Amino acid sequence: MHVRALDLIDRVLDPDSFAAWSDPAPEPDSVDAAYAADLQAARDRTGLDEALVTGEGRIDGRRVAVVACEFGFLAGSIGVAAAEKLVRAIERASAERLPLVASPTSGGTRMQEGTVAFLQMVKISAAVAAHKAAGLPYLVYLRHPTTGGVFASWGSLGHVTAAEPGALIGFLGPRVFEALNGEPFPQGVQVAENLYEHGLIDAVVAPEQLRDVVVRVFDVLGDPGAGGGLGDGPERAGAAAGGAPEGMSGARMEGRTPADTPAWESVRRSRDPRRPGLRTLLRHGARSVTPLRGTGEGESEPSLRLALARFGDRPGAPCVVLGQDRTRQSEYGPFGPAGLRQARRGMRLAADLGLPLVTVVDTAGAALSADAEQGGLAGEIARCLAELVMLPAPTVCLLLGQGAGGGALALLPADRVLCAEHGWLSPLPPEGASAILYRTTDRAAEIAERQGIRAADLHAHGIVDRIVPELPDAAAEPEPFVRRVADTLAEELAGLHTLDPGTRLARRLARYRRLGLPEGW
Repeated sequence: MHVRALDLIDRVLDPDSFAAWSDPAPEPDSVDAAYAADLQAARDRTGLDEALVTGEGRIDGRRVAVVACEFGFLAGSIGVAAAEKLVRAIERASAERLPLVASPTSGGTRMQEGTVAFLQMVKISAAVAAHKAAGLPYLVYLRHPTTGGVFASWGSLGHVTAAEPGALIGFLGPRVFEALNGEPFPQGVQVAENLYEHGLIDAVVAPEQLRDVVVRVFDVLGDPGAGGGLGDGPERAGAAAGGAPEGMSGARMEGRTPADTPAWESVRRSRDPRRPGLRTLLRHGARSVTPLRGTGEGESEPSLRLALARFGDRPGAPCVVLGQDRTRQSEYGPFGPAGLRQARRGMRLAADLGLPLVTVVDTAGAALSADAEQGGLAGEIARCLAELVMLPAPTVCLLLGQGAGGGALALLPADRVLCAEHGWLSPLPPEGASAILYRTTDRAAEIAERQGIRAADLHAHGIVDRIVPELPDAAAEPEPFVRRVADTLAEELAGLHTLDPGTRLARRLARYRRLGLPEGW
């Protein structure tokens, strides 16, 4: 059963808030009698002038623009008039700086209008790209079915994309495939749930649940163009946002200075399976969490998590979160190139929406395998480093636990770097460094001490700005610890928000340019 456009709008928007936009649309050229009759019948049947509804309303009090296809109007197909109606709606949303919620359901291009209709997808994609380039959110909800040029244009460009359960979603419709190839399309491929598994969409959500998802997303995205809705930072913001370490005072919280713990003891504690990881941080330290799935390009890496979230007391600090999930790495193994491509999606999302980015490092190392090598792991690490250090958005890195190798380094170069008291960072796991230097892993503890991998050493070398205490160990106090981390993240994000973007980027680049050089060099 197809969900009608107006029914979906009623389910998502605040009651009685929808106002339709009624821009006049041009009639297509050379309409033959049969096509004209089909158009009139569709208008009589649906009460609409074209295959989509456009307008504005409110979601949880926030003004938004909406566009939704009506499948009952010639299978939701897009011709010249429908495309013009859609583009005008997108352009109006951009001009009025409104977030846009789009819900396609369509057989694709309107065959009765031929190639001219097919080319309309270019201007639709351009309008969506301009909307996103203005830093405005674009949310997509794919309904059953969405195929053809509609899926290959505005249906696949969302910052966040969800789909109706069981929906047929694909580029080439199954009837066309069978007609052209003489056999049916493989079962289970062009289904919403399969797209989710392959990282092409972020969620599968029933229409009656869509409003809750949109409310949660918009709570994080905040007011477009206003830095994600962040308020003014506290009085320490200027100091917090600076490029230089702020001294050990930044590590003193709750009246305690971090203990002088041996490096190997921190390594041991960081590997405790009871230790809270990224999922615990999001569950108990954040709110309005919206998980995102995959690269959007057919890959999904369970060991790396991507989400929208807020940290701190209300209203709190909204951000994009991307990080290494210690639990999933234990279940599925270390992350590979796809995980870093997923991380780069998070970086682009932060840049597009003007949201701060929080990266969370907690890994024993990236995958060491033939597949990882052939999949371009080294290149993905390099691209993550280059994109993260140059990212226009504010950035905070949290060393939450283990930090081994290039997989950890790929998420590190931020404006501000925080470290849990027993977090650490090294070129390899200490056992690996010991094997290189001494052909045995037996001297791992000695190597860990000499390499300066623990939080206090990282702070002393200007790699880490603040240390988040563990009292005495995060595994013994998981919820209080992650709430302490969340409050620290909120404070740092608020501080960065007060800094001019150009100044912030210049300080970030200068910080890593000077790293490791003697004083006064």
